Amino acid sequence: MSFTLAIVGRPNVGKSTLFNRLVGRKLALVDDQPGVTRDLREGDAKLFDLRFTVIDTAGLEDVTDDSLQGRMRRLTERAVDMADICLFLVDGRVGITATDEVFADILRKKGARVVLGVNKAEGRAGDGGAIEAWSLGLGEPIRLSAEHGEGMDDLYDALRPLEGEFAEREAENAPEVDLDISDEDAESEADVESFRPTLQKPLQIAVIGRPNAGKSTLINKILGFDRLLTGPEAGITRDAISVRADWLGTPIKIFDTAGMRKKARINEKLEKLSVSDGIRAVRFAEVVVVLLDAEIPFEVQDLRIADFAETEGRAVVVAVNKWDLEGEKQEKLAELKEMFERLLPQLRGAPLITVSGKTGRGLDRLHDAILKAHEVWNRRVPTARLNTWLGAMVESHPPPAPQGRRIKLRYMTQVKQRPPGFIVMCSHADEMADSYKRYLVNGLRQHFDLPGTPIRLTFRGQGDKNPFKNPKFHTPSRLRKHMDGGWSKD
Repeated sequence: MSFTLAIVGRPNVGKSTLFNRLVGRKLALVDDQPGVTRDLREGDAKLFDLRFTVIDTAGLEDVTDDSLQGRMRRLTERAVDMADICLFLVDGRVGITATDEVFADILRKKGARVVLGVNKAEGRAGDGGAIEAWSLGLGEPIRLSAEHGEGMDDLYDALRPLEGEFAEREAENAPEVDLDISDEDAESEADVESFRPTLQKPLQIAVIGRPNAGKSTLINKILGFDRLLTGPEAGITRDAISVRADWLGTPIKIFDTAGMRKKARINEKLEKLSVSDGIRAVRFAEVVVVLLDAEIPFEVQDLRIADFAETEGRAVVVAVNKWDLEGEKQEKLAELKEMFERLLPQLRGAPLITVSGKTGRGLDRLHDAILKAHEVWNRRVPTARLNTWLGAMVESHPPPAPQGRRIKLRYMTQVKQRPPGFIVMCSHADEMADSYKRYLVNGLRQHFDLPGTPIRLTFRGQGDKNPFKNPKFHTPSRLRKHMDGGWSKD
């Protein structure tokens, strides 16, 4: 990405619609009512051959107090400071208002690099607004229709000359991604049980939980400044917001998500879209922090959220927020651990960390727990060690024999990581009892130090054929490729 573009302007001038068009997907919430966007949202934009980061902002209102609108305005002004270029959007059908003039003056005083866009300017209805926009003194206005895609070539012509100023800087900061593993490394059975991602690639973290659990407050404390909008009103965060930062020396990309409520309580169109946005953020993340409220932990919706993260195959850390308000800490902690083990057995061993988003206590332990969970999520176990372990497990406790037919476990190999996934070749695979699968999964966790991370274990039958007897499967990588064709998540 060559530069950062912030889209700013009054409420309901079409900023989120233009944001969605630039990123090529409906990532930002759009509705006829003003004030839908309350926070900053970043996306990877594409405009012909231009690639840049675009920021959608809350509507600028002429309010400076501590109300919700006042906080939204301060957050938008911070976006102006963060961005390389500001696209100041006005409504061509409404024309220039007094509020537009106020914010044009703010942009001039900040010395921001501004491109003026007149949205909703298609047809004759936008002629007056486009002419009137010259009065703002911000240069030649660009006529746009974010909804219909008109004026994108003119916007490209305005941004193209500015790209070169930022391209060299971005090239230096761009992380290395999509690193290939050579065939030699893939086939190695060396005793190396984890793949550590390059530090240049940000660790992607999603923070999810029920509304008003303190997600945005916690992230602001991690970042060290008020990057996300917070307040006593439940449901302030409506979009899933991603922020890049350095946390205690670890480069991260952290997602704050809208509070996820029970479906029966999701009545408004906006909140339904917000829940979908939170689910999408979980799928983009590597580590999911399930944030609980210390006063009302492990409600049904908390359990569903944690189970959803595990089902999606993400590394999970459970954090209990508002710990500073808890009086009997030792008794409460013992109660929480007991509830965790009883209610979330599928996450056995996952870290349970107590934190305070308000005071910052426990954030160092949360950081360490996230790194540990990520390491476990990336872990690889050599095939030779797996089969030695499997033999011992079968000898200690043979699988059940349905209808008197003995199930023979022939061999085992790991075919996936992030999260760890294993295939066991056996006879009568479709008759394997779920209880025996749980026995093996729990054994994997304990013996190979895989606490908390989702483990995918699949049983597959091939009659009496053993691929190890076939010369074409003599290398582990070829065996994995052969088996991976039928891989499925259990």
